[in-house]
Amino acid sequence: MVDWNLAVATATRLVRPGPEVTREEARAAVSELRRHAKASEEHVRGFTRMQPDRPSESDTPVLVVDRPGWVRANVAGFRELLSPLLEKVQERRAGTPGGAVLGAVGGKVTGVEVGMLLSFLASRVLGQYETFAPVTRDLPGGADGGGRLLLVAPNIVHVERELEVDPHDFRLWVCLHEETHRTQFASVPWLRDHIQGEIQAFLSETDMDPGTLLERLREVAQSLSGTRSQGTEGEEQETGRAGLVELVQTPTQREILSRLTAVMSLLEGHADYVMDGVGPQVVPSVSEIREKFQKRRAKGAGRLDQALRKLLGLDAKLRQYREGERYVRAVVEELGMEGFNRVWTSPNTLPTKSEIASPADWIARMRS
Repeated sequence: MVDWNLAVATATRLVRPGPEVTREEARAAVSELRRHAKASEEHVRGFTRMQPDRPSESDTPVLVVDRPGWVRANVAGFRELLSPLLEKVQERRAGTPGGAVLGAVGGKVTGVEVGMLLSFLASRVLGQYETFAPVTRDLPGGADGGGRLLLVAPNIVHVERELEVDPHDFRLWVCLHEETHRTQFASVPWLRDHIQGEIQAFLSETDMDPGTLLERLREVAQSLSGTRSQGTEGEEQETGRAGLVELVQTPTQREILSRLTAVMSLLEGHADYVMDGVGPQVVPSVSEIREKFQKRRAKGAGRLDQALRKLLGLDAKLRQYREGERYVRAVVEELGMEGFNRVWTSPNTLPTKSEIASPADWIARMRS
């Protein structure tokens, strides 16, 4: 279904170069990011009062990568996560006349399209806790189903220059956010399996013929090239309004996606809350960074960038940051950090999507 090697080659060829830096500047940035990532552990755990459940979890790798390195890491993750769905589609295709030939050709086409998608994203991600990381030669870590923390050095340097903020403060600020994600998964032993189970349940409900699946990827690729069709007066057609993930949903998938949206809002909002909560103590210019970064988030880039963000669901991700942070803030103000941390007790104590929007409802449920 997907030629993953071709996807990596395509993304690596198309990804835009990072900012111009000297070799010495690059080495200094990498070294500083590693130091900040290590320092962030103590700051985040002290603020959140969360400690790794297993010592090995706190030793998950911190990898400072370039844009092609981010591509390789995410292709490995996609292969791991999507394998049940792709196997299902492959089995269906095997029973159709000419399925083997279609598979070979389709895999090449899909590989190119996935590569185009990754090339777009590779220049935008600052950091990422890769939850379902397999062991690879290119990027170590992720043994026994563990995660790894990725920091994309050229993107961090690009944004700090664009915002004209103190680079040392900005790098630490980014590390605080990503370290919070590592702390979440290291301190809550059931969280990874819970999310993976929800994702696999979502994928298992997908009943889509190979041609339709390829067409979904093609819509993304057309957006990347600026050839995606428009409705009257420049209004996007239904696929643009719904977002890519909306196009493959059954009623059961909608329920699963609602739960996944809630937990992702919690994780992202918690990371934002911690990043700003720790910030004033260790990041002198945190107020300036936050203000400029929020303006950058809201502004986005050009029309093509905005269309892609909508199609890929990235606008929804930005809403998750805002709504999740408001939820965490409201609960901590009412119950304190220890009271908030009840959220990590079990899947049953996670907030629902409606409770993210109305924290008082979650608080009432915990008190009942």
